[in-house]
Amino acid sequence: MPDTTDSTEAVDRLLAGLDHPLAGQVERLRALIRDSAPGIAEAVKWNSPSFRTASYFATINLRYRGGIAVILHLGAKARGQEVTVPDPARLLTWLGPERAAVPVDASTDLDALGPSVQAIVAAWIHWV
Repeated sequence: MPDTTDSTEAVDRLLAGLDHPLAGQVERLRALIRDSAPGIAEAVKWNSPSFRTASYFATINLRYRGGIAVILHLGAKARGQEVTVPDPARLLTWLGPERAAVPVDASTDLDALGPSVQAIVAAWIHWV
């Protein structure tokens, strides 16, 4: 039986049933992340939109303090690495040596910050 959570359609279903004040920001983030590099797929993981190449590397936290956030990680288990990625726009909040967040609230202009978000994601996936 196929995994019904491992697809863009599953994310669409999850978000269709979600009443969230930042639904527009979530959709914009989904598009930005998917378009950051070839081969990025999305699925429902941890009851949230999650993104992967060979492994999962990002999850949109729908209940982040004050809004939402893209949580960048190296999967479910720590690897003991210290990730470094360029962040000239200073969007990242580091949560540990291999986890960071890009917080987003209602005032975040994702059209203006989109190229910076995509550059961070493209750099991050080289660590996965």
